Amino acid sequence: MKGNIYRRGESWTYRFDLDPDPLTGQRRQATKGGFGTRKEAESAMREAMSAAERGRHTRPSRRTVADFLDEWLKALNGRVRPTTWTSYRDYRDAYVNPAIGHTALQDLSPVRINLLYTRLLANGRVRKAAGIPAGLAPKTVRNVHVMLRRALRDAVKWGYLARNPAEDAEPPTGHGRKRKVWTTEQLRAFVEHARGDRFFALWLLVATTGLRRGELAGLREEDFDLKAARVSPAVPRVVVDGYAQDSEPKTARGYRTLALDPVTAHAVQEHIKRWRAERRAVGHVSPLLFCWPDGQPVHPQTITDRFFRLSRDAGLPVIRLHDVRHSYATAALKAGVHPKIVSERLGHASVAFTLQTYSHVIEGMDEAAAVEIAAHILGTPPATDAPSPLGDPAETSDEDDDDDDDGTSGMPLPA
Repeated sequence: MKGNIYRRGESWTYRFDLDPDPLTGQRRQATKGGFGTRKEAESAMREAMSAAERGRHTRPSRRTVADFLDEWLKALNGRVRPTTWTSYRDYRDAYVNPAIGHTALQDLSPVRINLLYTRLLANGRVRKAAGIPAGLAPKTVRNVHVMLRRALRDAVKWGYLARNPAEDAEPPTGHGRKRKVWTTEQLRAFVEHARGDRFFALWLLVATTGLRRGELAGLREEDFDLKAARVSPAVPRVVVDGYAQDSEPKTARGYRTLALDPVTAHAVQEHIKRWRAERRAVGHVSPLLFCWPDGQPVHPQTITDRFFRLSRDAGLPVIRLHDVRHSYATAALKAGVHPKIVSERLGHASVAFTLQTYSHVIEGMDEAAAVEIAAHILGTPPATDAPSPLGDPAETSDEDDDDDDDGTSGMPLPA
C-alpha cells in the first residue's frame, strides 16, 4: 500500500491507497485529517494501513458514542434478558452519555475510557446526598465496563471500529462493600418470627433453598412435586422499569430441580391448600402461588418491603433480601455441603464462580480441614493448643459479584 502525509492548514492529514473496488476496479483511498503533528498522522496511517491489510478497514465517520449506543441498544433489544437490556440503557443514560456521549466513536481510546472510569469513581453518583460518597462503587463501574466492552465489540463486528478500545481499558479492581449475612441462629429467628405471615412458605423457601426473589415471585403450583419434595422454578418474575413481568432464568443453570426439607415441603403444601380454597371462594385464575386472596400477583418489590418490615420487627440486623441467599450459601458451606452441590442449588453459572464468590467462607474452613486431614494421616490429632502457623485470621472483605440479581433492573439506579 502507498500512502503520504501532508499538511492542511494547521493540522496534518494522511492518505493511502486501498485495494481497487472488487466490482468496478476503481481506485479507492482512505483519508483522515485533524492530527496535531506529522508524527501523529504517520502513526495513525500505519495503524489504518495495518487494519486494511487485515480486512478491518473502517470508513471515516463522525458517528458519536451516543449515536452508536442508541443504535446498538435498539439492535440488542430482544437478544438479552429485559433486565439486562434495561440496565445497559440506564448505564448509558446515567454514566456514559453525560461524559463521553459527544465523543466521535472512532476517537474513543483506552485512555479516554479510563478517564471515564476515574470520573465515575470520583464523582459519578447521580443522586448525591450528605454523608454518602459522591463516587460510584467499583462494582458499578465494572458493570459499566462490561456494557461498553460488549457494545464496542459489536462496533468492530459492524465495521465501525478497527479494534475495541475497551479491551485495553482498565476497570477498577478494588473491593466493594463487605457483604452482610445472617448467622444460622438469626435465620432461624427470622423464620420463627415470620411463622404467622401469609407468605411463611416463601420465607422458608428463601431461607432453606436460596431461591432468588424473581424465582420466588414466579412460582406456580406445577413447579412443585410435593410427593418427591422438590421444586423446579421455571418462570421468574422480574422488575423492568418498575413493572413486574415474566422472564427467563438468569443462567442456563437456573433451570434446576431442588430437594425440599420436610418442614419447607409441609409449609408449601399448607400454602397451596389455602391458595386453592381462595381460588374456589373468589374465582380467581392466577397461576401464581404467592398472590393476594383476590388473585392479584404480589409485586417483587412488595416482597422486599415486607421482608424489611419482618426483619425489623424481629429485631434482626438489616440486610437485603438477596443477602438471605448469601446467608443460606454461607451456612451450607460451613455445614460441609460440597461447593458443587451449593453451586447447583443456587443456579450459579459455574462451580468456579461459587468458589470465588464465597472464597472467604472456604478460607475460614481451611484450618479445620487441615486438622482433620492431619489426624487421618498421622493417626492422632495434633495438640489443640498449638499456635496457628498463619497467626490470627484477618478479616476479609468480599465483593458482591454474585451473578444473581433480584430482578431490580430498571428500578432507580443505586447512585
